[in-house]
Amino acid sequence: MNSSTKKWIFLKFSSAILIPLMLWFVINLTSIIDKNHIEVISFFSASSSKILFSLFIVFSFSFFSLTISEVFEDYIQDEKIKNVASKLLYLFAILMPLATIINLFNLTK
Repeated sequence: MNSSTKKWIFLKFSSAILIPLMLWFVINLTSIIDKNHIEVISFFSASSSKILFSLFIVFSFSFFSLTISEVFEDYIQDEKIKNVASKLLYLFAILMPLATIINLFNLTK
């Protein structure tokens, strides 16, 4: 299978998964937006919230990085700059969700 085909399939797969996760996130965000810090920490301390939010972050950053990498491929002509930009993007897309998930699982009530 071609690399572009794999990217396209993963973009479609991740966007389909992001729809219910985004709905879950928006609904819960509206319910905790006016809460105090303790209640927000309590919400994110629940194991179901941790798992769903972790999935949301991972799929969001994966979708984001693949989408932006396509922009790099279309608009950056210099191969060297394109490769550096793509590698930095993928590094960012790995480190940010990882840091978020580590902090999420280290929350205490």
